[in-house]
Amino acid sequence: MKKELQIFFTAVSYYTRIPVPALLSYNPGFLHASSRYITLIGWLVGAFSFGVFYLTNYIWGAAIALVLSITAAILLTGALHEDGFADVCDGFGGGWTKDRILEIMKDSRLGTYGTIGIIVMIALKFLSLQQLSNVFTGDIWSLLLIFIVPHTVSRLTAISLIYSYSYAGKEEGSKAKPVTEATDIYNFWIALLFAIIPLTALVIIGHKPLLMLIVIPLYIQKVIMGEYFKLKIGGYTGDCLGAVQQVAEIISYLSIIAVWKFF
Repeated sequence: MKKELQIFFTAVSYYTRIPVPALLSYNPGFLHASSRYITLIGWLVGAFSFGVFYLTNYIWGAAIALVLSITAAILLTGALHEDGFADVCDGFGGGWTKDRILEIMKDSRLGTYGTIGIIVMIALKFLSLQQLSNVFTGDIWSLLLIFIVPHTVSRLTAISLIYSYSYAGKEEGSKAKPVTEATDIYNFWIALLFAIIPLTALVIIGHKPLLMLIVIPLYIQKVIMGEYFKLKIGGYTGDCLGAVQQVAEIISYLSIIAVWKFF
């Protein structure tokens, strides 16, 4: 039990800026296993984002509340996934060889491709959540799940990449490297469970069984991005996982909108 708590707190400390017990020390083994809780982290991020939206909506209205909620999620995670997404935009947009792509992605400076990518990504998040918040006005539980589900299934999509493709980075000695390596399949099933629970709850509360179909575009996205990374650099890196998560989050919002509108 103590070891499992340490693994969970390791996940919290790595994937968020939430303070953890001071006695927690870096352990590559715990970091390696922390992927099992990545979708549970999605619960925390989604719930926090919803809480900010719910409270500020009464003061400044939905539009400002959504901007604040998106900002809150970014601050809570330290822009971990957004940074990976921007690096991938810069790397694959400006690099022509594997070495050059990896070099650009490790550069801390933000380029044109990354800037444009972040702007488009945040705009799509805002507009998607705006539509969904209008649909679920007054339905607090469904709206809460609308904020949580994309954060969980998108993280599951990202972590599934490590079981299908090879690691292509050059981060030996990096504390982050254990996170990007494939772990026991047991960890994936735990992550899957924490992703299925909120999605199933949304299906039940919303009376929309076809919402389960959102896993199809997410799987297609994973394959397309995974194959693209494999073609260009021979596999994935930590930045690639962040990019997959961000794109999957957008696809989740758009898929939910489509299901609600047409089914």
